[in-house]
Amino acid sequence: MLKIVIAGGFGAGKTTAVGAVSEITPLSTEEYLTEASADVDSLEGVEAKQTTTVAFDFGRLSLPDAPVPLELFLFGTPGQDRFVDLWYDLSRGAVGAVVLVDTRRLESSFTPVSFFEDIGLPFVVAVNQFDGAHRYHPEQVRTALELPASVPVVTCDARDPNHVAGVLLTLVGHAVRHAAAGPVRPTPTTTLQDA
Repeated sequence: MLKIVIAGGFGAGKTTAVGAVSEITPLSTEEYLTEASADVDSLEGVEAKQTTTVAFDFGRLSLPDAPVPLELFLFGTPGQDRFVDLWYDLSRGAVGAVVLVDTRRLESSFTPVSFFEDIGLPFVVAVNQFDGAHRYHPEQVRTALELPASVPVVTCDARDPNHVAGVLLTLVGHAVRHAAAGPVRPTPTTTLQDA
């Protein structure tokens, strides 16, 4: 049994990915967007979005035919930066994370990438290929996000169960290699309190 976090910016497709691959009816904490969030939740690029995750999504995927049979517990994070404190709780005990990227709103990917780098949790980047969005090569996304060569960058369609399962298997393989290489201590982030 492995715990996996699925993170990414607001509207990147986290709830969709969990729902697409989960063998159980996923637990979802979606709520309707309201006027109260209009100043903090920009809908630029995702104007049709009507709901947002306010706690987490949960799904389960069993892979009995994998080289080692796996049962994956999937925890999708809320995407807005104001929920970062919750990401710590959701990441506790996880073997790794998937950062879903929407290239139409690439700037929303920097916070989750930095978060997993800072806590030292292995992660992969999955570029969600939205209909009508420009297709970038994974290496272009790697360069834009300033990712080291050790972080896998793949493309996917978060609506397709096979694509999402493939991303999850890529993450599991990456996490195993990361564990075999030995623990890497994250570089502490300097804060004003440290000055």
